[in-house]
Amino acid sequence: MNIKEILCKQRNYFNSGQTLGLDFRLDALKILKAAIVKYEKEILAALKSDLNKSAFEAYATEIGTVLEELNYALKNLPRWMRIKRVGTPVLHFKSTSYRVSEPYGISLIMSPWNYPFQLTIAPLIGSIAGGNCSVVKPSAYSPATSAIIAQILGECFEQHFSAVIEGGREANQALFDERFDYIFFTGSVSVGKTVMAAASKNLTPVTLELGGKSPCIVDKNVNLDLAARRIVWGKFLNAGQTCVAPDYLLVHRDVKRELINGMQKYILKFYGRNPCENEEFPRIINLKHFNRLRGYLNHGVVLIGGDCNENRLRIAPTIVDNIDWENPIMQEEIFGPILPLLEFSDISEVIQAVNSRSKPLALYLFTTSKEVESRITQSISFGGGCINDTIVHLATSKMPFGGVGESGMGSYHGKWSFDTFTHTKSILKKSNMIDIKLRYPPYGNKLKILKKLFGL
Repeated sequence: MNIKEILCKQRNYFNSGQTLGLDFRLDALKILKAAIVKYEKEILAALKSDLNKSAFEAYATEIGTVLEELNYALKNLPRWMRIKRVGTPVLHFKSTSYRVSEPYGISLIMSPWNYPFQLTIAPLIGSIAGGNCSVVKPSAYSPATSAIIAQILGECFEQHFSAVIEGGREANQALFDERFDYIFFTGSVSVGKTVMAAASKNLTPVTLELGGKSPCIVDKNVNLDLAARRIVWGKFLNAGQTCVAPDYLLVHRDVKRELINGMQKYILKFYGRNPCENEEFPRIINLKHFNRLRGYLNHGVVLIGGDCNENRLRIAPTIVDNIDWENPIMQEEIFGPILPLLEFSDISEVIQAVNSRSKPLALYLFTTSKEVESRITQSISFGGGCINDTIVHLATSKMPFGGVGESGMGSYHGKWSFDTFTHTKSILKKSNMIDIKLRYPPYGNKLKILKKLFGL
């Protein structure tokens, strides 16, 4: 069945009203959850094949987070779907007002290769909870995971409700040529611009979960050992192929040497003396990205790591010093296990440097100073972040996750996923018993009365 046929069947199915009921949505989410539990081993094997993810890392960052999102949606969806009564201004007496969350219709979900299971299924949960039909396009760069996603969703749902389209750029272009009611894209800034351009042809609303250069700031007032441990974990998780990974490190010159020593200690502890041979350390997704990352090592001074294994597509956790803002590694998101260092002497330097560039998807600050914490969080715009940790701000269903500016638009997780995939429809119901004549012409000297009703 081609894309046009799938969309035709989905539109007919959506228009039939089958997806609108609470029971239908809950049943679909339960079916999806059961299938994920059933195919846990196969999902783990696919993630091992595509990215060499260990079972622990794959479950923690992919399967576990998806199941948590499913449980949260199953528990809260009845409340999310309720009609919300709101107050009505006296000017509209006698009336009642309420809000209804209605599905958009057919949503297109395009996911990346770095967390190929989680970043496909998490937005799908929102689409299903919202009452939409869905077309899912996983990344061609992670073929094993794309295949198991197609198998799972194929067993769970008919294509007229949820369909998977596999393939590369040709499949993407074919999807861009069609009209959807909502597009949810996770990926690079450059492809995000292409998605938004395609959406503009039909004025289709979009959510763009992109990326950018997310700073990690280490103040002089800090628990250095804890900072080193948490930075190393967050940066080298999934071999740095994480959209919210610390992209570069801004460290106060007074603690720079001690922080480097701490990171070296934890890199050795976590990944051993030869990380390229460590079977728990993920690999770079393909040779193209491997060569791009290896090219960064020609600049600056490698303090830690720098080892590369082309046959295994591995690059060891690497710390690079003697970097400035004009260096090639500072011109685009690194998306790999290389962490450049820049030092500062006053926090105002950090604020000026970060604010002079595109708004980051994430920001991480390590400090024990309330003043520094307040200055950074209030002076810099960013999608989200952590104080004294990395990455974990997105691992919750109780806060939205999303970017700002070039790092993205829109947000999801938990209730925000439901809100993203639904339109809030406002309705005012007017009584037929009373009809105040004030609003009708002729207006004469009614202006004073009108101002009083406005409370002016």
